[in-house]
Amino acid sequence: MRVVIQRVKNASVIINNETRREIGKGYLILLGIENSDTIDDIEWLCGKISRIRLFTDDHGLMNKSISEVQGNVLLISQFTLYASTKKGNRPSFTKAAQPNIAIPLYKEFIHKLETILRKPIETGEFGAQMEVSLINDGPVTLTIDTKNKE
Repeated sequence: MRVVIQRVKNASVIINNETRREIGKGYLILLGIENSDTIDDIEWLCGKISRIRLFTDDHGLMNKSISEVQGNVLLISQFTLYASTKKGNRPSFTKAAQPNIAIPLYKEFIHKLETILRKPIETGEFGAQMEVSLINDGPVTLTIDTKNKE
């Protein structure tokens, strides 16, 4: 599994030109799921997301987690995080999990993150056409890949 986490002042998603979901201060998380991902990847990654300290303390240092600042999460499925551009000019997405694998893992990821954070999170819609907007705070953006744990 691979995520891009952006610390945001606010973020929103429009789904299929109508449904709008939005958050204030928190994380916009883009989630890519790979063919070989498992529940273990979800456990590790959700734990990391909940504990990572990307919010500033009174001294301007990134010393606070999302729970400590009572931040929100907007989670968007993003198969393009597994694009391969080694050959030609059209990206290949063969490493991205097919929906029959990705959707159950995506749903489990949502459930696990909500359980750890002890609050509901906002989401996009798997496979839908979405327009994502955000105001990046900092800017702070980082990637985490479960295949690079060690």
